[in-house]
Amino acid sequence: MSIIILGIESSCDETSAAIFKDGKILSNLIANQEVHQKYGGVVPEVASRAHQVNIVPVVDQAIRAAGIEKEEISAIAFTRGPGLIGSLIVGVSFAKSLALSLDIPLVEVHHMQAHILAHFAEDPKPKFPFLCLTVSGGHTQIVRVKNHLEMEIIGQTLDDAAGEAFDKTGKMLGLDYPAGPEIDRLSKIGKVVFDFPEPEVRGLDFSFSGLKTSILYFLRAQLEQNPDFIKQNLADICASVQARIVSILIKKLKKAARQTGIKEIALAGGVSANSGLRAALETTGRKEGWTTYVPKFEFCTDNAAMIAVAGYYKFLKGEFAGQEVGPDARMRF
Repeated sequence: MSIIILGIESSCDETSAAIFKDGKILSNLIANQEVHQKYGGVVPEVASRAHQVNIVPVVDQAIRAAGIEKEEISAIAFTRGPGLIGSLIVGVSFAKSLALSLDIPLVEVHHMQAHILAHFAEDPKPKFPFLCLTVSGGHTQIVRVKNHLEMEIIGQTLDDAAGEAFDKTGKMLGLDYPAGPEIDRLSKIGKVVFDFPEPEVRGLDFSFSGLKTSILYFLRAQLEQNPDFIKQNLADICASVQARIVSILIKKLKKAARQTGIKEIALAGGVSANSGLRAALETTGRKEGWTTYVPKFEFCTDNAAMIAVAGYYKFLKGEFAGQEVGPDARMRF
């Protein structure tokens, strides 16, 4: 008998639904909220209201696109956390209601663990154990993955995430939110000519707050001398900032791989869509003898396919949630 999982993701500003059947993604729909661009960041109240508007049509379209009937669904997997509480409430409440009406199990999913399991949405898949660098707007972690459900964080940011460093830098440069993709685009036509400091952090942990501060002070000093500095050097600034963020990430990942002896290396999270990071992983992988894995772009950003995949493996283990389950904005890994 087929196992069909409906995945629902609503941790931030994307409303997404996906169908995963017997190891294959049949549909993965995402409704974005472009309204946040004019605010320079996600507005929680606006996001939660948009989820309420989007969730019914997105789930309906995902089921239709998969070519199944809702009565065929085996279980509903949903993002319990971490994330914005208002956004999570919408997804969790909808999942509970639909599961109750269909009399099928609920499966709660940790958002960051789902990013890692996005690697199992399609081939090629990493072999266990593997290391995964998960990089997003809110998280930066190095995770040792023992199997589909056993994971251990061995390094993480002590303050800001890499994705936040990209977005805050973009704000300083006057770029639209989210700034990461635009910095990536401009980096391709710029040169690394400005040397930003690399923070000294022991072990496998990260820190990006100091880098953000150094970028701010650098820009202030340059603008005092030349008010058009940013406009005249935008691409080079972006290339230099991106190069430093990427070098910090890769240096720690290389250290983790050498300490653990693991050569199966994966990349996940929204920032894994960054071309500079992907290129650096590939180059380093060749030098270090790694086998590297990066999901397709559609599985890097927040999406329900990764939630459905995570839900599938928890379903196989019989790890279900009850109707009393609620959202957890600071859900522990």
